[in-house]
Amino acid sequence: MQEIIDGVRKFQREVFPEMSGDFKSLASGQSPSSLVITCSDSRVVPSLITQTEPGEIFIIRNAGNIVPSHGEMVGGVSATIEYAVMVLNVREIIVCGHSDCGALKGVLHPESVSELPAVRAWLRYADRARMVVEENYDCRDESEKLWALIQENTLAQLDHLMTHPCVASRVRKGQLRLHGWVYHIDSGEVTVYDRDAKVFRPFREVYEHERAVSTT
Repeated sequence: MQEIIDGVRKFQREVFPEMSGDFKSLASGQSPSSLVITCSDSRVVPSLITQTEPGEIFIIRNAGNIVPSHGEMVGGVSATIEYAVMVLNVREIIVCGHSDCGALKGVLHPESVSELPAVRAWLRYADRARMVVEENYDCRDESEKLWALIQENTLAQLDHLMTHPCVASRVRKGQLRLHGWVYHIDSGEVTVYDRDAKVFRPFREVYEHERAVSTT
């Protein structure tokens, strides 16, 4: 706790005064351009990865970067998505999985969460990804299976997003885009799902191609 206390003191003493103008402008409202849905894992820091400032991204964090399908659960995730799309008018939604995901290790090994009923119930929203991996991948070892699950879970949650009426409507209008990312903790790399190639590719390759297309 002392580290947190010291951090707040440093923020108030050194950081806030330098950014006081930015915070004053944010005090009356926000207009983030993007919603990032990622894991609660302490090693994943969305604003650090994206190098964004306060007010620039709206964030949902939970175990396994999960999005329940519309109607399955009326809770904080669904409410936050609805607010981000309908009130804040975000133009991009990013589902960002990550390497070494503990939640997805629990999906692979349900016995490890057998005494955590809330966690066990929550992780059922990753069942689709687990089944896809079990029936479609020939993984050589545990780490390869986990990596496949991390990627398939990102795709599953993107599909769950599209069951939300507000998301489906804005995507259809061309006012909202969905992105699937995986953050590699050990290297800092981000891989991005390429819908045309149906594979995850390096961040630079995907978005450089997109930039080239948009400028032609």
